[in-house]
Amino acid sequence: MNASKSLLIRNGRIKSMKGPEFIGSILIEGSTIAAIGEDLEAPVGAQIIEAEGKYVLPGFIDAHCHVGIGEEIYQHEGDDLNEMTEPLTPELRAIDGINPEDEGFRDARLGGITAVFTTPGSGNVIGGTGVVMKTKGRVVDKMILREPAGLKVAFGENPKMVYGSEQKKMPMTRMATAALLRQALVNAETYLEKLDQGIEDPEKVPERDLGMENIVRVIKREIPLRAHAHRADDIITAIRIAQEFNVDMVIEHCTEGHKIAEELAEYDYPAIVGPLIVNRAKVEMKEKSFATPGILARAGIKVAIMTDHSVVPIDQLTLCAALAAKAGMDEEEALKAITINPAEILGVDDRIGSLEVGKDADIVIWSDHPFVLQARPETVIINGEIVKD
Repeated sequence: MNASKSLLIRNGRIKSMKGPEFIGSILIEGSTIAAIGEDLEAPVGAQIIEAEGKYVLPGFIDAHCHVGIGEEIYQHEGDDLNEMTEPLTPELRAIDGINPEDEGFRDARLGGITAVFTTPGSGNVIGGTGVVMKTKGRVVDKMILREPAGLKVAFGENPKMVYGSEQKKMPMTRMATAALLRQALVNAETYLEKLDQGIEDPEKVPERDLGMENIVRVIKREIPLRAHAHRADDIITAIRIAQEFNVDMVIEHCTEGHKIAEELAEYDYPAIVGPLIVNRAKVEMKEKSFATPGILARAGIKVAIMTDHSVVPIDQLTLCAALAAKAGMDEEEALKAITINPAEILGVDDRIGSLEVGKDADIVIWSDHPFVLQARPETVIINGEIVKD
């Protein structure tokens, strides 16, 4: 369909994620939601989709994945996850490695996932910046919702394995990982001071440093640290450093978060939990549990659920949330963990994550409640355009 025309989704079971479920209709004008209500009239010439008996929800959001930079088929050619030549690579930008032709984007759309956060991997102490993007498009720049959207940092075994075990250099220990990150943050504070001094005295302007510029964004709280941390002690180390430098942070994976839920609730850091549908591939994941998202949510922590694609195929995001609900997470909270919560965590809730007037028309019509095993996304709409019918 032409995205400039009107589209009316009529008589569906609407779960807006901003209020109770109701039977009603949604009017789309162009790429945005123009009206939501119980008795909407279709404009002349509008396309009508009958949704009676079906569930209408906002497009789902994978809050942490590697779609586009970690392609499944091309094991070497499509692997752009980690620049494992130096432990600190803050100058890297995921946008420069994303291939919009990656099959993962198609899988996401067919599975009802309309937006993702794509991030560098966890091989480095600082890996680079990630982006929030739609899952439809031919040119990455036109798919972007927010860039940069966070600076990836990693704690635990991965940096140790890459540099200590394989390259015999720092970091060989968790202490070294923390020290390298702290020093990088200190250097960014110094860089920012020199930039401020340069306003009055141009001779004091430092030589431009792309890596420092990205860390300065963290220092100025323009973007958060995206902290890869599975084990409870690594999570606490990440919090310790974020508190020292007064920066925003998102805890990624949070596998042992259930062990320290009360302590985590003392801070205002959200958690993106997963991958869940995997085996215990390494020691850090020994305590992996489908119950973790629910335990954290009940403790008052804002929770999103991820696939870590291609660790878990991206189209299984809904199943991950359903299994979290099966393990005790409130069903509505599990839906929020793949809709409005990731939108808020990613800083794009003004555009996506819920069905509200003025937001992007990213909408999925489900044959049944998404957590029912047989349910399927029958119609997927991104930016007001039907991409699956």
